Amino acid sequence: MVSVGCTMEVSKIKAHIMKPKGVAIAVVAQYGVMPLTAFTLAKLFQLGPIEAVTVLVCGCCPGGNLSNILALALQGDMDLSIVMTTCSTLLALGMMPLLLYAYCRGFPSLENAVPYTGITLALVMTLVPCGIGVFINYYRPQYSRNITKVGMSIMLVALVVIGVLVGLFSEGIATTVLSPPLMATAVLMPLIGYSFGYTLSFLFRLNGSGRRTIAMETGCQNIQLCSTILKVAFPQEVIGPLYLFPMVYIVFQVAEAFVLILLYRCHQRFKASRKEEQEYQAVGSPLVEVKKPCDIAAE
Repeated sequence: MVSVGCTMEVSKIKAHIMKPKGVAIAVVAQYGVMPLTAFTLAKLFQLGPIEAVTVLVCGCCPGGNLSNILALALQGDMDLSIVMTTCSTLLALGMMPLLLYAYCRGFPSLENAVPYTGITLALVMTLVPCGIGVFINYYRPQYSRNITKVGMSIMLVALVVIGVLVGLFSEGIATTVLSPPLMATAVLMPLIGYSFGYTLSFLFRLNGSGRRTIAMETGCQNIQLCSTILKVAFPQEVIGPLYLFPMVYIVFQVAEAFVLILLYRCHQRFKASRKEEQEYQAVGSPLVEVKKPCDIAAE
């Protein structure tokens, strides 16, 4: 998480805090739409208690670095994207336990099953290194790029190693994590997040780049944080293989975002070709001769 903090710039945070419209919309979408979506899908598909908690933790997580990359691919507002990721990450320390407490009351068997202390501890363990990264990026920016590269490389290697080890030594993972209700939830959650994020920002009249940015920030959760919370806060005998559900979730996040990016790029290319065609027609059209006043007098 130190590498994540190294991507955050204090000056950009200050600029958007002075004009917080986009950030406010994003926070409402992030902590309003996604937890409610997770709760509704858990009820709709009648998930078991631990499965419901897993989905709720994913829904209550803040945005991550993936949303910044996707916003860049969609030609979004990168300053807004980074600030939104920063603000939602900092707010997670208070919002995640509060939202989990509120929504878990909708499941009678979960009222006393969620380890709020463990979740808060996992958040602190994750966010403190993130703050260190912000500090490094502010006072020693020359080191930020190398730290980010190393951190992301370590994270990717760790995910691959964990996946291989789990596949070799665990049984029944596919039937648990890839069950039809969980798969349907993993498909619908990012799609609903992208749709509601874009719609909400459209209603508040943000520009196109702002709308696309908020859509990505709403539909993309911090999967690294989600997996850490599920692994650290819950005992292994309770969570079982469900701590791998975020890995399934991120596959559909990326796949659906890729489709949106492809559609947007095709739209931009079509729009550009139409504009070139109109300009060509305007240049090729016959010019109307305008008579001067002296020519009219001579006639």
